[in-house]
Amino acid sequence: MKTAYPALKTRLAMDILHDPCLNKGTAFTEGERRRFGLLGLLPPHVCTIEEQCARALDNFRRVPDTLGKYIMLTALQDRNETLFYRVVMDHIEETMPIIYTPVVGQACQAYGHIFRRPRGVYLSREYRGQIKKILNNWPERDVRVIVVTDGERILGLGDLGTNGMGIPIGKLALYTACAGIPPRQTLPILLDVGTNNEALIKDPLYLGIRKRRISGPTYDAFVDEFIRAVRDVFPKALIQFEDFAGHNAFRLLAKYRNKVCTFNDDIQGTASVALAGLYSAMRLTGGKLKDQTLLFLGAGEAAIGIADLCVSAAVAEGADPQEARRHFWFVDSKGLVIAGRTDLAPHKRPYAHQHTPLKDLAAAVKALKPTALIGVSGQPKQFTRAIVTEMARINRRPVIFALSNPTSKAECSAQEAYDWSDGRAIFASGSPFSPYSYKGRTLVPGQSNNAYVFPGVGLGVAVSEAQRVTDEMFFASAKILAGMTTSKDLAKGRLFPALTKIREISVRIAVATAEVAYQRGLTDQRRPKHLLEHMRRMQYQPVYEKLDK
Repeated sequence: MKTAYPALKTRLAMDILHDPCLNKGTAFTEGERRRFGLLGLLPPHVCTIEEQCARALDNFRRVPDTLGKYIMLTALQDRNETLFYRVVMDHIEETMPIIYTPVVGQACQAYGHIFRRPRGVYLSREYRGQIKKILNNWPERDVRVIVVTDGERILGLGDLGTNGMGIPIGKLALYTACAGIPPRQTLPILLDVGTNNEALIKDPLYLGIRKRRISGPTYDAFVDEFIRAVRDVFPKALIQFEDFAGHNAFRLLAKYRNKVCTFNDDIQGTASVALAGLYSAMRLTGGKLKDQTLLFLGAGEAAIGIADLCVSAAVAEGADPQEARRHFWFVDSKGLVIAGRTDLAPHKRPYAHQHTPLKDLAAAVKALKPTALIGVSGQPKQFTRAIVTEMARINRRPVIFALSNPTSKAECSAQEAYDWSDGRAIFASGSPFSPYSYKGRTLVPGQSNNAYVFPGVGLGVAVSEAQRVTDEMFFASAKILAGMTTSKDLAKGRLFPALTKIREISVRIAVATAEVAYQRGLTDQRRPKHLLEHMRRMQYQPVYEKLDK
C-alpha cells in the first residue's frame, strides 16, 4: 500500500503532461511542478509561452516540406493545445495555408498514412441505431460548433472517404484561431458511409470502411439519425455541412436549414466571401452589382451559392429577381447552361436562359462578354491565355476569380492572370498565391478564403444562441468584409483585408450575425447592451491558466 500513492501521483503527473488541454510543457511554474509531481519530469528552466512559441516556430520553419509542417503542427495540437493556438494566431498568414488550404488537401490524401492520434468522432454506417449513444462518448457537453463531412467531395480532390476527416479538424482549428470559439466547444465529425474510391479500398493503410457508398433512402436515414442525435446530445450546436457532393449538398441544406441550426460552407460561406470580393472589385471598376454580367465555369454548389447570394445583393440594389438572374451564366461539363437542355439538375434550372448552344468557356466569353469570370470547376488551367486575353480585350479591368482548391486545381495562377491581361486583371483565388512583380509594380493576389466568414458567423451564432442560420447573415457578413478592405489594399490588387486582421474581422462579422438573430427573433436570448464588447469578451485567448493557487 505504501507504494500505491507514489505510483498514483506519478500517473497523475504523466496524465497531465499527456493531456493537450492541461499540458503547459516547460511553462509549468515551480509551484505547479511541486503540486502535481512534475519535478524532474521537465527541464528546470521555466519558459514563458513566448519562448515556447519561438521554439515551436523555429522547428516549424526548419521542416523542409509542407506535409511535414502539417504533421508538426498536428503533433503540437495533440501535445499542447494552448501553445498550438498561440503559434497559429500569432503567425496566421504563415500557418493557415498549412492547417487549411492548400496543404490540408494533401494531408487528406495521405491521411491513413500519417495518422497519429484520433481527434473527433467517426460515425460508421455500421453504427446505425447507435449514433446517439456514440455521441455521448464525447467528453464535452457544451459543444457549440460541429463540422461534419461524409468525405465524398473533399476540396477539388473528389471522394476521399474517411481521409476527409482532415477537413473538419482544420475548419474547427480556424473557428478557434480566427474567431475565438473555445476549442472545447468544437467537434469534428466524419460520417463514414463508405467510399467509391477504389484506390482507397485497396490501400492497406486506409482507415475507413472498405465498401462502396450507401445512397438513397439508406443514406438519408443515416444522416437523419445523425441530425436527431446531435439535437438531443448537443442542443446548442451549430452543424456545418462540409464537402458533401453536390447531389447531396443542396438537398440536405434544403431539408434541414429550417429545422435545425445549420449551413453549408461550400454553398453559403463561399458565396459570402466571393460577394465581398466582387464588392471590392467594383470599387476599382465602378458600377453596381445589378449591372454586372458574371460567367461561372462550373455549376455546382459553390457556383450556385455565389449566384444566389449575388441575386439577393442585386435585389437589394433595386433589381427584379428574375432580371438579376439573367445576368448570371454558367458553363458546365456539357457547355453553356441554357433553357431547353434536358440534362440539367434542379439547382441549375433557375439560371438556364435562352441562348444558342455554346460548347465551351471560350465561346461563352466571346458571346456573353462578361465583366467577371468566376472559376469554381475543380478543373485546373481552364482559364487559358486566349480566355484571359479576351476578358482583357472586352474589359478595362477584367475580374478573374480562380476559386478552385487546392492550388493544383486553380483555373489559372495569379501570374498568368496578370501577364495575360497586361497587369490589368483584378484577381482572386481560393488558395493563396504569392505577390507578383509586374513591370516594376508589386501585385498582391486576393485570397477568397472562406475563413474570412465562417468563423465569425459561427461565433455570432454561438454567442447569440441563434436557432437558425440564414442567408441574411451571410449577406451581412459580405458587406462587413468588403467594408474592411482599405483603399491601400485595393491599390495593391488585394480584394480582402490582410489575414493578420482576421480576429477583428471575425468579431465584427459575429456582431452582424448576432444582430440578424436578435432582429429576426431567431434566439430566446436578450441582446447585450454593448454587443461588440460582449463578443470580444467571449473570444478564447491562448493563455495558460494558473494551477498553483
